[in-house]
Amino acid sequence: MGFDVLLLSRLQFAMTIMFHYLFPPLTIGLGAVLVGVMTLWWATDDSRYEAMARFFTKLFAVNFAVGVATGIVMEFEFGTNWAVYSRYVGDVFGSALAAEGIFAFFLESGFLGILVFGWDRVSRPVHWFAALMVFFGSVFSSIWITVANSWMQTPAGYHIVEGPLGPRAEIVDFWAMVFNPSSVERLFHVWAGSGILGGAFVASIAAWYLLHNRHEWFAKRAFLIGQVLILVSVMGSFVSGHSAGETVSEYQPAKLAAYEGHFESGPAPLWLFGIPDTESGEVHYGIQVPGGLSFLVHGDFETPIEGLDATPREDWPNVGLVFQTYHAMLAIGVFFLASSTVTLILIWRNLVTRFRPFLWMHVGAVLLAYAGNQLGWVSAEAGRQPWIVTGQLRTSDALSEAVTAEMVLSSIVMFGIVYALLFAVWWFVLSQKILHGPDDDLAEGGDPEERPALLDVAAGGRRAS
Repeated sequence: MGFDVLLLSRLQFAMTIMFHYLFPPLTIGLGAVLVGVMTLWWATDDSRYEAMARFFTKLFAVNFAVGVATGIVMEFEFGTNWAVYSRYVGDVFGSALAAEGIFAFFLESGFLGILVFGWDRVSRPVHWFAALMVFFGSVFSSIWITVANSWMQTPAGYHIVEGPLGPRAEIVDFWAMVFNPSSVERLFHVWAGSGILGGAFVASIAAWYLLHNRHEWFAKRAFLIGQVLILVSVMGSFVSGHSAGETVSEYQPAKLAAYEGHFESGPAPLWLFGIPDTESGEVHYGIQVPGGLSFLVHGDFETPIEGLDATPREDWPNVGLVFQTYHAMLAIGVFFLASSTVTLILIWRNLVTRFRPFLWMHVGAVLLAYAGNQLGWVSAEAGRQPWIVTGQLRTSDALSEAVTAEMVLSSIVMFGIVYALLFAVWWFVLSQKILHGPDDDLAEGGDPEERPALLDVAAGGRRAS
């Protein structure tokens, strides 16, 4: 039985990047939470906020470490599986990934070291500044990665140079490359999705504590912080998503048509759900808002939208996959908008702890936040196919010539085992820290000066205030 090297290479990259993307959005979301909690600690001088900050710093560090380990694999895949692609975009990706390493990774890891290893040796303002720099580092990392990916969606600021090994894209305007037509709104959408995940993660832990009558003061404040972050982020996601949709309509009309199952050019409905049929050109078992897509893109219900009929059939993406993942992502966004609004009302009325099933829902809602982030990327990346660089380089032409299907299949199995072990370690360590909870003496308002610290004992010193 023969294997398709293109399909296996795409599956391998999808597996590795989707596993890796369990961690960066949580890092960004937890970074925002950490800065907020550090600010509350500095402003109130309440040691319970110090306990909260210590707790989330530990969770952040675990997530950051596994995220770095899983991200390295993709760098190698560019060279092993996608050599033609790497040669084609090397001038573009080289600058973006170098900037990510210089401005993001070292900033984030350096200041995280202060928080993890130097907590008892620095002052509170230094704690706050270190948390801010850690957050900025995670944000800067997302900037350069999203810029590189957005360039693949809407390439700009380059020209094609013919070389002895084939054509390659060469940057002629660095800032045009950075601010390509889709980069800004897609970046804000990434941040919004990260905020939803970070808020849902914090709220999940807090809800679990409330259900088990543990760390009540901590749980109530963390639950509120998580819900506020979710509400702000989900509203931002709808704004940035709308802006991104307008850009997709202009630069990637086939992707937008796949998002909405729009087969024939003309006024386009907005489908709430359904099953698109590429053979008949219809969406079955669905409910639509007539002219809804035209209204969202152009502000009226009659302006035509380019359908899939305007694109050669061989250039269509996988319409069924793109349609369903896109609509599932939207449904998850609506769920979080509704749930966070209702939850904040219940918190305001001091009623939230009376509804235990509601708290259990929040314990599990973090899985929906993960799903929403993953589904959004699947719809965006699958919607670009069959192009790896829109209109310039097809995915089938980007493969390495020397790699065989058997090589890729064996590496998929190997990485599957390694990633399963990494996930188990991450889950175990994270679970142990969550089950332990925040430091009890500080969480209950104890005096931080009376609490012995390991580094203080070893050095015979005293914690800086």
